[in-house]
Amino acid sequence: MSREILLLVDALAREKNVEKDVVFMALEMALASATKKRYDDEVDIRVDIDRDSGDYRSFRVWTVVEDNDHEEPSRQIAITDAPDYDKNLKLGDLWEEELEPIEFGRIGAQTAKQVILQKIRDAEREQNLNDFLQRREHIVSGTIKRIERGNAIIEIGKLEAVLPRDQMIPKENLRVGDRVRAFLLRIDRLGRGPMLVLSRTTPEFMAKLFEMEVPEIENGLIELKGVARDAGARAKIAVKSNDQRVDPQGTCIGVRGTRVNAVTNELAGERVDIILWSHDPAQFVIGALSPAEVNSIIVDEDNHSMDVVVDEDNLAMAIGRGGQNVKLASELTGWKLNIMTVTQAEEKHEEEFTKIRELFVKALDVDEDVADVLVQEGFNTLEEVAYVPLAEMLEIEGFDEETVNELRSRARDALLTQAIVREEQLEHQAEDLKNLEGMTADIAAALAEKEIHTRDELAELAVDELTEITGIDDESAKQLILKAREHWFA
Repeated sequence: MSREILLLVDALAREKNVEKDVVFMALEMALASATKKRYDDEVDIRVDIDRDSGDYRSFRVWTVVEDNDHEEPSRQIAITDAPDYDKNLKLGDLWEEELEPIEFGRIGAQTAKQVILQKIRDAEREQNLNDFLQRREHIVSGTIKRIERGNAIIEIGKLEAVLPRDQMIPKENLRVGDRVRAFLLRIDRLGRGPMLVLSRTTPEFMAKLFEMEVPEIENGLIELKGVARDAGARAKIAVKSNDQRVDPQGTCIGVRGTRVNAVTNELAGERVDIILWSHDPAQFVIGALSPAEVNSIIVDEDNHSMDVVVDEDNLAMAIGRGGQNVKLASELTGWKLNIMTVTQAEEKHEEEFTKIRELFVKALDVDEDVADVLVQEGFNTLEEVAYVPLAEMLEIEGFDEETVNELRSRARDALLTQAIVREEQLEHQAEDLKNLEGMTADIAAALAEKEIHTRDELAELAVDELTEITGIDDESAKQLILKAREHWFA
């Protein structure tokens, strides 16, 4: 009988191309499953097959548990009873009793066969997956085997993959039998084994397609710096040349557009703008907004945003249909972009100038002429007036040392007064508001200034109200309000 087991293991391992140990474990599970059928109660059985001789032993297993957890005597031993079995037993230990092995030839053959084949199928899937992963393929190609709830199940060699509905290009009509290329997004390990999850909408798919079409990217002459996509409609890619003799845009476009057209055809006609990457963020943004022409850009490093000024004629083109052009440019560059006309830019500049001048007039107790000089010299906050090096302020025409020291002193006094007022306002705020996830000292102070002191008062705000009060972006405001409302639905 032992020899039969060894021959069976050897034959199955060869036929299914899996490790012998996998077959041994499957056999052990099958024998354990068959042994359990001897008992009316649910029991734990362990079978151990000697890998060299083929001999096997069966054991019934009990687990040592707390007295109040002792609910299944057929599988558990209460800790107070453990010394009756072995005085060294502790919580969580296993107590085993050897059983008379059942005859291998008399096992419920169907049950054993199912357990063995399932185990081997799982091992085969894992082996096929490992073979696939070793090839380091990012783009895979296969045939649609079936459609399940809108998701395409794709056969890739010996593996199955799923292309979810939300990862298909919009308006793309895929049918059973179609051959499809897609990007390997991730691997989900489900009950039925590992499943490859694919995507045709991710920016990485476009990047890999360009690598396949443009050898200069693969050999390092051209570098792909970023991709932004509105799948099926339009995309922007940023490229950089590592060799001055190579034109990155022309090379990616190809002779008569052959290279970019090959990518476009694979992506259901998705239009691709190829942008020249630049170390200068402003220059990069100008390129990313093409074909619109930009008049000027004002960079706000603190908020990582830019005000992009365009002529009235270029406004619609810069924004794009449904905001598509500016959205893709923002994703590609990583900067928040505010598109405005020359008139709007002038109005905004005048509004900000007036606001800062009024701040200086009030906080520093100076006339408008002195405040105007400070703003024109680039001072925007009281902190700058208070702490910019003395030598820099002395360079301002008409400012002597006495004037500068007085201005610096007044600015520091004003900042101290503001800090005291802020602390007093924060004292009235509820702790659950202060400790809310996403809350910062600056946001809390801005809310306190508007006499918003409780979580419920914050929860009742609209997104645009919160952005106006705090200056944070719409998404951050939305998340903060949702957090404030969570306890309503708890």
